[in-house]
Amino acid sequence: MSTARWVLHLPAAATSAEGVDRLAQALRDSLRHVPALDFGELTISAEDDQSTRRRVWCDAPLGGDRRCALRTNHPDRCLDR
Repeated sequence: MSTARWVLHLPAAATSAEGVDRLAQALRDSLRHVPALDFGELTISAEDDQSTRRRVWCDAPLGGDRRCALRTNHPDRCLDR
C-alpha cells in the first residue's frame, strides 16, 4: 500500500520573467537542503496564462539520483547538481 503524497503550491509574483527566474534560483539555493522540495519540477507562467507553464531547469536524469542543474534549453552538456 502506498502512502498518499501532497503537493505544495506556492504562488509568488515578479514583474518580469527574469525576475521570477531569479526568485526561483534564490529559493533553490536557499532551500536545496530540504529533501521534500523538488526544484527540478519547478515551473513558471504568466499571471494571466497560468495554464501555460515552462520549466526553469533541465532536470534531465544523469544516472542514479543525479539530475541536470542547468536551465532548460541549455546549449552545452548537462551538469550534475
